[in-house]
Amino acid sequence: MKKRAPHKGPARGKSSAPSRSGKAGPAGRLRIIGGRFKRRLLTVIEAPGLRPTPDRVRETLYNWLGFHVGGARVLDLFAGSGALGLEALSREAAQVTFVERESRVARALADNITTLSNEGPLPATVITADVIHWLQSGTPPEEGVDLVLLDPPFRLGLAAESCELLESRGWLKDGAMIYLEVEAELTPQVPANWQLHRESRAGDSHGRLYRRQQPA
Repeated sequence: MKKRAPHKGPARGKSSAPSRSGKAGPAGRLRIIGGRFKRRLLTVIEAPGLRPTPDRVRETLYNWLGFHVGGARVLDLFAGSGALGLEALSREAAQVTFVERESRVARALADNITTLSNEGPLPATVITADVIHWLQSGTPPEEGVDLVLLDPPFRLGLAAESCELLESRGWLKDGAMIYLEVEAELTPQVPANWQLHRESRAGDSHGRLYRRQQPA
């Protein structure tokens, strides 16, 4: 999900910043673009700052990732509608953990996973939590994760801290891929052992895919 909001709110589809009050409007739709659930349509609730990552951005990212997704352990942080992580789930990721602060948004994401699970259980977990606190206090899997989808609300200073915690707290295995999307004007601070693999601009956002190397 993306964020296009001004300084005080989440923007495009990530809603882990505090929401502003407002009545819910008509629901939107999310289309999965690849994998076993290709073309499936899911409901996206109306919530401040929430809208799915566009199809073309997801398609570009998963073209970059290629065969890295199948069998991967995945974190979708600031998950919002879960559009990025649902694509990984559709492409046979071994486990996808979604972390989303806003409880109503997290429940809607869990409902969509339940809908997809009608064809059989899926290796997905939705955690309602603040991402920074969860990274600080959580216990990383012993083997580390293979892929992180990191799309924090824009202009709230969350990108650098999230990246630092992923590295310092031992969440990542050697060779892990990290997709980071930030506002176009920001040059993100990432750990020195993250090597830039691909990057692309779309509107007011800049997506970068990094590969983690073993620290020297």
